[in-house]
Amino acid sequence: MSLQVITGNRVADGVSVWFAGTKGWAEHVDQASAYDEAGLEAALAEAKPADAELHVVDIRAVEVTREAGKIFPVAHREQIRARGPSVREDLPAGVWRDGAEALPPLPSASSTSPFAGIYHYDEYDRDFLRQRATEFGAQVARRRAGELSEEEFKPLRLMNGLYLQLHAYMLRVAIPYGVLSATQLRQLAYVARHYDRGYGHFTTRQNIQFNWLRLEDTPAALAALAEADLHGIQTSGNCIRNVTTDEFAGAAADESLDPRLYAEILRQWSTDHPEFTYLPRKFKIAIVGAGHDRAAVRVHDIGLEAYKNAAGEPVFRVFAGGGLGRTPYIGIKLREEVALAELLRYCEAILRVYNALGRRDNIYKARIKILIREMKPDAFIKMVEDEYASLPAGYCVLTDEIVQAVAARFPVPDFPRQDSGVLKAAQLDDRALAAWVKQNTHPHKAPGYVSVIISLKPVGGIPGDASADEMDAVADLADKYSMGEIRVSHVQNLVLPHVAKDDVPALFKALVAAGLASDNIGLITDIIACPGMDYCALATARSIPVAQRIAERLAPRQHEIGTLYVNISGCINACGHHHVGHIGLLGVDKNGEEVYQITLGGAADEQAAIGKIIGPAVPTAKVPEAIEALVDAYIGVREAGESFIDTYRRLGAAPFKEAIYAAH
Repeated sequence: MSLQVITGNRVADGVSVWFAGTKGWAEHVDQASAYDEAGLEAALAEAKPADAELHVVDIRAVEVTREAGKIFPVAHREQIRARGPSVREDLPAGVWRDGAEALPPLPSASSTSPFAGIYHYDEYDRDFLRQRATEFGAQVARRRAGELSEEEFKPLRLMNGLYLQLHAYMLRVAIPYGVLSATQLRQLAYVARHYDRGYGHFTTRQNIQFNWLRLEDTPAALAALAEADLHGIQTSGNCIRNVTTDEFAGAAADESLDPRLYAEILRQWSTDHPEFTYLPRKFKIAIVGAGHDRAAVRVHDIGLEAYKNAAGEPVFRVFAGGGLGRTPYIGIKLREEVALAELLRYCEAILRVYNALGRRDNIYKARIKILIREMKPDAFIKMVEDEYASLPAGYCVLTDEIVQAVAARFPVPDFPRQDSGVLKAAQLDDRALAAWVKQNTHPHKAPGYVSVIISLKPVGGIPGDASADEMDAVADLADKYSMGEIRVSHVQNLVLPHVAKDDVPALFKALVAAGLASDNIGLITDIIACPGMDYCALATARSIPVAQRIAERLAPRQHEIGTLYVNISGCINACGHHHVGHIGLLGVDKNGEEVYQITLGGAADEQAAIGKIIGPAVPTAKVPEAIEALVDAYIGVREAGESFIDTYRRLGAAPFKEAIYAAH
C-alpha cells in the first residue's frame, strides 16, 4: 500500500516541515502523519490553509515507506530534505542567533581598508544600497503580514538575491568582478556569524552565498552589507548579473590592460538598467585584460578581451552567445576591435537584439546562445551591427571624462618593495614552503611582488566554503600583507593580489596556522563543485561528497599528476562548469540513484572547448575509482612534461574510455 506524507517549507526560515495532522507542522519527518490514498485528499485540504496563513509554502504530498516505526521518503531529494545536508556535521542546530541578543558593532564602523583596489563608493552610492535594503525590509514585512502572497513576493526577493532552497533561504551577495577589501570580507564574516550558521560559500560567479538565513533577518543582513558597499542586487532574475573578471586583474605580469575599470563601468551601466531588467533570461558578462583567459569569457553571454591596438589605445574583442547549462556553446566572435568610447553602445546593441528576439515562451530556449544558433551567427551579427549603427551619435558614449571619473575612484597602489632574496633562501630550507610557492603564487607585474592564491579546497573539505573565522583570518592577512585587498576567483579560491616576496614566508606560516595552506592550486584536488543537492532546490545529485571522495583518493598523487581541472555539477544547469573541466562530472538522478556522466577535454581558457561524454554514467560509489582510472591511463601514455589536457588533445578519448569501461 502506497503511503504519503505532506511537506512544505516554513515561511519564517525556509526549514523543511512535515504535516502532523491535528498537531500542526513538525520539523522531523518521523513526526509526520502518513496517509493512504483514501485519506490523502482530506489531509491536503486540512494542510493547505497553512499557505494562506503564512506558516508554510510549497505544500505537497510525497511518497514514503515505513520501517520499524520510522518514515523514509522514497524520492532521493526528499530524503535529503528530511535529514538535512550530508556534508556539514559541524552546523549548529537551529538558527545562528535567537534575535534577542545585542549584536556587536559592524566591522565597517572601525575598519576602512583605504588602500584596497576596490571602487570606492561615495554617500550617494551607499544611500542607494541603504534604500534598497529598507525597501526590501518593507516588502518582507508585507509578506509576513499576509499582504503579499508567495507568488507576489518571489520576484521581489529574487531581485535582492534571496532564494528558497531545500532547507532554508539562501542569500547571494554580489562581489563585483571578484574584488573585496579586508573590511568587506569582515562584513561578510559578520553576516555569516550573526545571521547565518557561521559559513559562506564562494561561487563560480565570484559571489558569496549564505545558506541558512531567516526571512525576517534578511533586511538587517542586507543593511549591514550596505554599510560596506555590498548587496544582493541582480544576483538573480532575468537581468545582467555580476560582471566577472580575472582574479589577478591589475596585478598580473602578463596583463595588457587592467579590466577592473571597464568591469566597473559595465556594472554601473547595467545596474537597474530600465531596458534590461526583464530580459528573456539571465545574462552574464566576463572581461579579461591578459592574453591568457582566466575568466572563461568564451562561455559567457558577452565575453570581452581588452587589449591595446597598434596605436596603443584600449580596445575590446567581443564574443557573444557562449554558455553552459543544458545546451553548452562556445561564443562566437562578433568584432575584433571595439573602441573604448563605443564599448557600452556595442554591448547595448547586442542586448537590444537579444531582448527583442529572445524567446520568452520556453525557459530552455531563452538564452542568447540559442537565439544566435537558431537565427545563424551571420544573421545575428548583421542585426547587431544594424542596431549599433542606428543608435544616436551621442548616445551612451564613454567619454574621457567619464572613464577618468570612474578610474579616480580606484586607489593606485605603490609597489616599493624589492626582492632581497628572503623567499628564495627560505625555500631552500623548507620543502613545504617551496611546494606551496610553486602551486599557490602567480607572477606579479612588480618585480618584488607575487599574487598569492589561498586554496578553499582542503582535502576532504567543501570546495568554496569559508567559515566566519577563516574570513576574518584572511582579512587580517590582507591588511598585513596585501594592502587590505582580496580577490575571489571563479574557481572558488581567494587571492591576496599584492604580496611582497620577502613577506611570503611569514604569510605562509600564518596560513598554516589558520589551516589555509593547501598547496593544490590547479591540481586534481582543486575541484570546482556547486552546492548540489545538499542545498540546491534545482539539483538532481550531490556534488560536494563526490568532490571530497575524489580529493581524498588522489591527494597523495596530485603533484605527480600535475595540472588537471576537475569540475562537478549537481544538475544540468552546470553551476560547477563541468562542461569546461578537463574532466567534467554531471550528477543526474537515474531511477532514484545518483549517477555521474563523465566528460573529457573541456577548457575555459583561450582554447575553450566543451567536453565530450565518453560513455555511460557511473554510479556514485564508482566515481573516485573511475577518475583514478583516467589518471592512470594518462600517466601511462603522457609524454615528458605533457599535461592531461594536452595528452587528451593528442590521443583523443579512446585510451581513457578503455580505462573506465573495458572491464565492465
